[in-house]
Amino acid sequence: MSQTQTSSQTHDVVVVGGGLVGKAAALLLSQARLSVALLAQPAAAAPVGSDTWDARIYSLSSSSQVLFERMRVWQAVDPARINPVYDMEVFGDERGSLHFSAYQAAVPQLAWIAESSNLERALDAALRFSPQVQWLDARAEALEVDAAAASVRLSDGKTLRAALVVGADGAHSWVRSTAGLDGSVRPYEQLGVVCNFCAERPHRDTAFQWFHDGEIIALLPLPGQHVSLVWSAANDHARHLLAIDPKELAQRIETFAHGELGRLTPVSARAQGFPLVLAQARRLIAQRVALVGDAAHVVHPLAGQGMNLGLRDVAALGDAIAGRESFRDCGDAAVLRRYERARKEDIGSMAFTTDGLHKLFSTSSPLAKFVRNAGLDSVNMLPFVKKFLIGRALG
Repeated sequence: MSQTQTSSQTHDVVVVGGGLVGKAAALLLSQARLSVALLAQPAAAAPVGSDTWDARIYSLSSSSQVLFERMRVWQAVDPARINPVYDMEVFGDERGSLHFSAYQAAVPQLAWIAESSNLERALDAALRFSPQVQWLDARAEALEVDAAAASVRLSDGKTLRAALVVGADGAHSWVRSTAGLDGSVRPYEQLGVVCNFCAERPHRDTAFQWFHDGEIIALLPLPGQHVSLVWSAANDHARHLLAIDPKELAQRIETFAHGELGRLTPVSARAQGFPLVLAQARRLIAQRVALVGDAAHVVHPLAGQGMNLGLRDVAALGDAIAGRESFRDCGDAAVLRRYERARKEDIGSMAFTTDGLHKLFSTSSPLAKFVRNAGLDSVNMLPFVKKFLIGRALG
């Protein structure tokens, strides 16, 4: 990566935010021969040891895998640290159940389960070897936009001028707020409790999900009989789960699994939690600004699609820029409108679906219980419906 100490720099794109989505955006746009400045802190240290697992685990759809392959990053992901999902078992709160199978849907796998640190290492390596990317460990403090370009003033006194600013700085996005794109935020009054375990019995590359008393418990398969827990729990209950010993948490999960995985042994020192919200930016674009990932939208994690939505944002933005007319720069209003239109249906349908499922399974009325459990059983008997749902999840 190039280095420079000048107080003013010019780039084609400034990407604000160094999570997976921000790094993917910087790399994809740099591979389109655009000069990119990436504003991000250095990557955190990766877990050490085969039994140490990152708390941040993602379920990657086929569309995300395709994007990583397109950027020539997938080949650099450590294969010993990812696990395919070939089956998914979903259980309602009154005997209803649903089974998804990659074999029955005629797809290679339903998803890949991977640690954030594993994916970031592969992206970081590609970014370090890209002469088109300048990685700056600095905070953006001001944004000014005119018809010709956007200017970002940094905490170290530098000013970056670019045709486009990409906001990939998460749910509390500075770019979104500064560009006047803040929209709706609705807390679910839940926390996502995450922790990793080693199972006594093989998970058979199966993801498990239980709906119980308005909460959702998911176990995702990791290599070597490891599993990753994501428990969407009401705030008070979640705080209790975070406070108890991981061994006690493991015992509670064993009761949901009905012995399917045998005894669970914690491999995380302590469970971690994060607040769950439904959020949507007012728009995805402003003058010379585009939002991607959690800066643009946040959905309930019950379908495991938040990261995939963000990576599809990156792919769509890259396609809009790559397909622009020769007389338009990458921040041209027409180019950004094409990006926004391309993402509207996918984002809207995923937010509607995940929010609707959350509402359905958090309602305690007898009628709602009957409808949701009967619905699971009904879908389970309709192969063409299951194949459609799998296709939507694959992206």
